[in-house]
Amino acid sequence: MSGRVGMLETFDARDATDLAALVARREVSPTDLLEASLAACELLNPRLNAVVLPQELAARRAIGVGLPRGPFHGVPFLLKDLGCEAINYPSHNGSRLLANTRYTQNSAIFDRIAATGVAVWGRTTSPEGGIGAATEAAVYRGPTRNPWNLNHTPGGSSGGAGAAVAAGIVPIAHGSDGGGSVRIPASCCGLFGFKPTRARLPDGPYVGEGWAGMAIDGFLTHTVRDTAVMLDACAGADPGAPYHAPPLRRSHAEAISRPPRRMRIMLVEGTFTGQSIHPEVAAAVQAAARLLESLGHEVTPGLPAADVPMMMRAWTDIVGIGTALGIRKALKGRALTADLVEGVGRGAVAHAESLHPTRYLEAVGEIHAFGRQMAAVFDHCDIILSATLAEPPAQIGRFAHTTEDYVAYRTGPGGIFEYSPFCAVFNASGQPAASVPLGMTKSGLPIGIHLAAAFGADDDLIALCAEVEKSAPRETRKPPVRMK
Repeated sequence: MSGRVGMLETFDARDATDLAALVARREVSPTDLLEASLAACELLNPRLNAVVLPQELAARRAIGVGLPRGPFHGVPFLLKDLGCEAINYPSHNGSRLLANTRYTQNSAIFDRIAATGVAVWGRTTSPEGGIGAATEAAVYRGPTRNPWNLNHTPGGSSGGAGAAVAAGIVPIAHGSDGGGSVRIPASCCGLFGFKPTRARLPDGPYVGEGWAGMAIDGFLTHTVRDTAVMLDACAGADPGAPYHAPPLRRSHAEAISRPPRRMRIMLVEGTFTGQSIHPEVAAAVQAAARLLESLGHEVTPGLPAADVPMMMRAWTDIVGIGTALGIRKALKGRALTADLVEGVGRGAVAHAESLHPTRYLEAVGEIHAFGRQMAAVFDHCDIILSATLAEPPAQIGRFAHTTEDYVAYRTGPGGIFEYSPFCAVFNASGQPAASVPLGMTKSGLPIGIHLAAAFGADDDLIALCAEVEKSAPRETRKPPVRMK
């Protein structure tokens, strides 16, 4: 790799779009890019523990047969080790209980990703059940670490994807987001992460809806344009889906091709319930507000008039019940033991079994009521601006899955909701939201800025993200783990 570590540096590229352009001009081949990606992984992954279940032969076969001539033809790509089921790509799903699961058919989202022409060669780590803000699953025999500082987490649940992209192993990777699981790693790793409107992307055929519609797939990227193009390629419900997202007025790629209209922006300086946040994170939010004002947007401090504590209780119950369902199905009558399921998973089962049988539908009703509350908020603004996380990236071990107190892990003092009080709001409401890499702590850890829009207004949101990306001062530092 000529002394270079990351793929983008190796080929003097900015992002996956640039790499695909090199392939289209025949300056490099898909095999060249795959070799560079594998070499970067061999060098960096022992320190990061981000990439698992490599399927190099599957990628080479796909290249040999001929990758589809899509927008990312020849670009190396990794799938999250949770969901995105595919015949040639076994999965642990972040769990010893589900280790080496194989699939008999592809998911709709995988087929659409593959049609873009990417060369898929492996998976990236995820916490068990996808219910953590860090990625430290026992099945991987160690935590996944942040390329910016190996003592800190890259986030979760798409933590391996965030680490792999930030480190330069691949330029773009699949993730998913049920409570911030794309946006949290984006914030922790200095990347762009976008959660679309509910049902914008397909769930089938393995899932009808994830976590009562709160979970959706997504991508970790260096640039807004890579996400926009991938979203356009993958958008649309699969046949038989229980519901569809409203149609976009324009594609994501078209939306970022010109500046957005001037917008009314609600600035949330602390949390949505009025608590203060880490001072360096708060300063980054204020800097983002000044940038948006300088671009001509109207920025006004405020708080969403919505029952966030009620929503988080309902979210916690729904996810606990969903986790328990998955674990009980996979156990197939076996005992729920510590060698098969980690502490938080066992705690989720215990919590779910303590609930009244009617609680699930009651919690779904509360989530729907919350969605209506949040819809009303956007009668008075176009965008909500906040931090993505209330703190810089957490240290390794803070959110380990050792505790069996599932509720406290999520909502107790020092728990995930205090650390990440913004993201799950928009999984519950179904509204689109994004984390944009705009800040950096004095110690060199990334800070993400969160932008959210009204239900269905994905095009407005991604256009604003592109304008911010273009206008923000360029951060020239790179993660220490990928330096020469």
